[in-house]
Amino acid sequence: MNPLNIILTVLLFLSGALTVLFVLMHSGKGTGVSEMIASSLYNSGAGSGVLEKNLNRLTVITAVVFILCVVIMALTFPTGTLG
Repeated sequence: MNPLNIILTVLLFLSGALTVLFVLMHSGKGTGVSEMIASSLYNSGAGSGVLEKNLNRLTVITAVVFILCVVIMALTFPTGTLG
């Protein structure tokens, strides 16, 4: 495995984990568990719109990095070989 694929593999795992974490951090629309967590993280009147907007941006960025890593790895990994 060449260094590009090693770097892409590390980026793939990091961006995947961060994407899952950021999606779980979004506040829910109802009164479930996510609403309880979100209410403890955000003050309802103190700029939660800015925090939510930044969280949306980070989620999109990590998802795009994840998708790009998958596409590049699909094109660069050798086919038909193991190890």
